[in-house]
Amino acid sequence: MSELQLDANKESLFNADLRQKIDVWVAKYPVGQAQSAVIPALLILQDANGGWLSKPLMDALAVYLDMPAISVYEVATFYSMYELEPVGENKISVCTNISCQLCGSDEIVEHLKTRLGIGFGETTEDGKVTLKEVECLGACCGAPMLQLNRDYHENLTADKIDNLLDGLS
Repeated sequence: MSELQLDANKESLFNADLRQKIDVWVAKYPVGQAQSAVIPALLILQDANGGWLSKPLMDALAVYLDMPAISVYEVATFYSMYELEPVGENKISVCTNISCQLCGSDEIVEHLKTRLGIGFGETTEDGKVTLKEVECLGACCGAPMLQLNRDYHENLTADKIDNLLDGLS
């Protein structure tokens, strides 16, 4: 895709509100260092795009921040908070790292898989929940734990999982 096509595409992908939100982050960095805002910009665009980042959206962001598209892809593929495919209305990210595993994350994972009828990387048929395995969410003292959308839930049990799932919209 040419730079001109990407620039036109950027305008259709980024409405004025999104550009303003991204520009708030760009303004926090020195002039000429707009690429420093790539992490929050990706989150802003992901939230506005149903919870995932398409290639055209990342390409347009690269043009907007004046950085190579590959650099945007590197960030989006490195961090587990970014999704490169459509996800459900709710995303459950379960930590399976050593601290959580030693405290029972295997049982939590099995309970989630059974209750939802899906495995890691899958979305329920009704599109309500995507289940994701993550390496670490940095809350080892509350293991086992998961992240439901943007909220952390620690010291999990099957009952706590059931209450969380019952409370989903």
